[in-house]
Amino acid sequence: MPAQPPHPPEHPEHPHHRGPGAPAPGLARRSLLGSLGAGVLGAALGVRASAAWARPAPARPECAAGRRPAFLGTYGNGIITCAYDTTTGALTRQSSFPSVTDPSFLAVSPDGKVLYSLDNSGRQGAVRAFAIGARGALTALGPARSTGGANVTHLSVHPTGRHLLSANYGAGSVAAHTINADGSVGARTALVQHTGSGPDPGRQEGPHAHQILTDPTGAHVFAVDLGTDKVYTYRLDTVSGALRPVSEVRSVPGAGPRHMVFHPTAPYAYVANELNSTVTVYAYNTATGVLTRGESLPTVPGGAGAAVRNYPAEVVISADGRFLYLSNRGHESVARFSVTGGGAGLRLLDTVPSGGSWPRHISLAPSGTLLFAANQYGRTVAAFTVHQDSGALTPSGSPFATSSLGCVLPI
Repeated sequence: MPAQPPHPPEHPEHPHHRGPGAPAPGLARRSLLGSLGAGVLGAALGVRASAAWARPAPARPECAAGRRPAFLGTYGNGIITCAYDTTTGALTRQSSFPSVTDPSFLAVSPDGKVLYSLDNSGRQGAVRAFAIGARGALTALGPARSTGGANVTHLSVHPTGRHLLSANYGAGSVAAHTINADGSVGARTALVQHTGSGPDPGRQEGPHAHQILTDPTGAHVFAVDLGTDKVYTYRLDTVSGALRPVSEVRSVPGAGPRHMVFHPTAPYAYVANELNSTVTVYAYNTATGVLTRGESLPTVPGGAGAAVRNYPAEVVISADGRFLYLSNRGHESVARFSVTGGGAGLRLLDTVPSGGSWPRHISLAPSGTLLFAANQYGRTVAAFTVHQDSGALTPSGSPFATSSLGCVLPI
């Protein structure tokens, strides 16, 4: 196994370039692991469940019988539209929209009719909107809108469908924009600058906002900042569009929190930590928006003693809240965790090879029966069937060869 670099080439200025700092493809493997323990948070922390978590799935545009659209956000080749087989996950390329620069993350409107993307063509990042037509064809809606900071890396749509949220990795700031009646991006209504740093001088010399998302009730907005080792809670003023600070919680020093996902029905969240290869459980007080840090677990078998330096990336959870999935870059795998203790704990079950190098993003199809892995350096999308009882992942066909990828979004 070749020595791994101390830091991955995560800097968004050149995310698709494999320079001397980029890892060679690791030896991906499948391994079964017993319980790593399950921390219990809950009643003592004053958290409570909310009956408002679950929302009905929106209507989605169809391609043909048994096929649905999937969008690939690339580095260097714009947005690629595919159709995927709803049984096997097999992808077929249909069209592309090349006139957008490094749209490494994508999101869809609650009604499934508008696609939102990043655009890093200028000194400041921008966000854009596209109408989704027949066979997933894209038509630009309005102009690109500046996010107010360099290297925008993530965006999400507020559950109301009236605001677009974005995170500027390079600047360490988060922004909000209105969404117009036609789905186009309107004026920027908020820009909040994070401050601080972490103990890793190469990756945490300053703030690096990596993700912004809303809890399942729409009550609070959360920004995950790799550079400051914090998750910030905000409240979105749905009239003015302002982001009001509520609280912040610190990770394990040097963990480098990257992406977070909420349990669909219980008051817990799970954060993938890029720099120390762990996932952390947080209890969530739905009334106040406060997160309380709980147990952290390794994301690969063997934990810190693993042979390959590993950098977790994306984390997703099944609709029933029973299984958590996380992508491992370096280990080149997708990890499967059992969610225990009513959401308060995790147990690593196994890992499967990601079907390529550097799985930057994973996503579940709306049906929950398929999982896709976007391999940035391997330039592939791998499809897996999801066993509905065990949550186990089984590779489905050969990985789909494409461009350097930031994300895969099946709808």
